Amino acid sequence: MGRTQLVRLFQKGNSPFVRRCRSFQTINDTDSGGLTREEGIEYGDYRSSMEIGRLRGKTAIITGAGSGIGRQAALLFAHEGANVAVADWNFSAAARTVDAVKEFGGKGLAVGVNVASAEGVEQMINKVEKTFGGLHILFNNAGIMHSEDDDVTNTPDSVIDKTLDVNVKGVIYGCRYGIPAMKRSGGGSIINTASFVAIMGAATPQIAYTASKGAVLALTRELAVVHARSGIRVNALCPGPLRTELLMKFLDTEEKKQRRLVHIPMGRFGEAVEMAKAALFLASDDSSFMTGASLVVDGGLTSAYVTPE
Repeated sequence: MGRTQLVRLFQKGNSPFVRRCRSFQTINDTDSGGLTREEGIEYGDYRSSMEIGRLRGKTAIITGAGSGIGRQAALLFAHEGANVAVADWNFSAAARTVDAVKEFGGKGLAVGVNVASAEGVEQMINKVEKTFGGLHILFNNAGIMHSEDDDVTNTPDSVIDKTLDVNVKGVIYGCRYGIPAMKRSGGGSIINTASFVAIMGAATPQIAYTASKGAVLALTRELAVVHARSGIRVNALCPGPLRTELLMKFLDTEEKKQRRLVHIPMGRFGEAVEMAKAALFLASDDSSFMTGASLVVDGGLTSAYVTPE
């Protein structure tokens, strides 16, 4: 099969890349750098797509890209032709993601950043502009969920402050310095990671995290309206429960896992790569008439009254 045929299969959704998404296992990233075995299978056969990809010629910043959704988005965005700045508080993790990007021929830049620091975020934006000459995509994905996050009477102030600093200020600072850079590049797309918990309540309290993700939705709507005439689109991605390290460290028994899965009509946790695909849609011109929207990718959770037996 020739390269053109492979690319057409990929674009139509008939490729092995698409068909294997449910079995894609990436909770723990490789410690040695580069692609994991599973990632190598996913991306290794389709290098030619970078030449005609949906993000060809664009530069993207993805925060929290050392692992989880951010890492998979970095791989996918690079695979679609973007220059990718991989930003994370853990520079070593960011560098490992960049190693993986470069392994299949993509262009990446590792940046260590604390998104709760305005100065740090400004320096990140300046470095990316200097390196790649512009900014077209900003995926404000970095976020935390603290183990002591509880109900409103028991959650320590320190946990509330830290969660809001990262999850809310991280979005504000990203947009504060990212939007001017996007204007200099002629416009672009911003994706903010929220959560299904910003839409519905839960009996397992995590008040700081829930409040922070509700704030992300409100920020997304206002930013979208204010900057729409500047050619900048702003949308939120709302993942359901995912089989990532962040959640699995809390759901450390089968009983705890089933307590969540009973509410998901599809009967499984989502995968980080599935959220990355949704982010790619929002980043690309495929969503060119979408702004101020909340894209919910949750296996049907928020639509369910009861789940199938």
